[in-house]
Amino acid sequence: MKSWWIRSQDGGTVLEVRDIPLPAPGPGQVLVKVHAASLNRGDMMAAIARHRAAEARLAGVDAAGEVHALGAGVSAFRQGERVMLRTRGAFAEYIVAEADLATPVPAHLSWEQAAAIPVAFVTAWESVVQLGKLGRGQWLLVAGVSSGVGVACMQIGRIMDARVIGVSGSAEKLARLRELGLEFGIRARASDFAERALALTEGRGVDVAVNLVGGTAFAGCQRVLTDFGRLSVVGYVDTVMKAEVDLEALHGRRHEIVGVSNSPLTAAQRAVATRGFVRDVLPAIADGRITPVIDRVFGFDEAPAAKAYAETNALLGKVILRV
Repeated sequence: MKSWWIRSQDGGTVLEVRDIPLPAPGPGQVLVKVHAASLNRGDMMAAIARHRAAEARLAGVDAAGEVHALGAGVSAFRQGERVMLRTRGAFAEYIVAEADLATPVPAHLSWEQAAAIPVAFVTAWESVVQLGKLGRGQWLLVAGVSSGVGVACMQIGRIMDARVIGVSGSAEKLARLRELGLEFGIRARASDFAERALALTEGRGVDVAVNLVGGTAFAGCQRVLTDFGRLSVVGYVDTVMKAEVDLEALHGRRHEIVGVSNSPLTAAQRAVATRGFVRDVLPAIADGRITPVIDRVFGFDEAPAAKAYAETNALLGKVILRV
């Protein structure tokens, strides 16, 4: 079967296609025939050590498709069932995944929409709910709101009746997001949004900030936090890996700062996040309150072009490969 592999080269990453044998599911696993997969920046980057791949590795970390075979002990799914899932090697015609990381696809979703969900929405749930501890009616700020995870954070905030502030450098993207339910949009780069965000909250600050931009936005994200505010650091599209921490505010206002990465999690920890997403977010996807936002769909053979497009940061929402 065909599969795409990724390796580090000249400070970035490149994709290469290979033919490999059809995998077989082990105990507790499912073999899935892939119909669509999504691109995720963490998988594509070589900016930090955990994402570097001197030796080529399987590319892609989430997908949607049909259950083709069941490993020993799997009873939650049946052959032919539509599922969406997180697993390494999703840019392939077939993939093996832990059954605990797969969820049924709501009937009204296309393959492409389903593939846009697993990593983006589970990461958003971790950032906003599990670690961000957002309460109903609280204030949420998302720096880098037009990214796949950013849009998901906004949508999760909306179903929790949060007051959501989105930050983006593009007026066009903010206008589109307002059509999708964004309450407040601030056009800004780096940390230039802080004073305007504080003005929107009448000086109170936000309860949760999600930083999908990186080091240049860190100071602004911490600046806008209220007392006991929580900051989830998820991405670094600016490639700036260091930032100054306001220790006086961290201590005096009892801020919490947490990194959100899938890399160090065990399979059991990833399953906990999947169950949280299923409990808190999937019902809103199933009943239509949340619709995944797709920017562009590429063919399976166009994976390098899809990667190049995603790296331009021109997208709003997710970039998808149709397999």
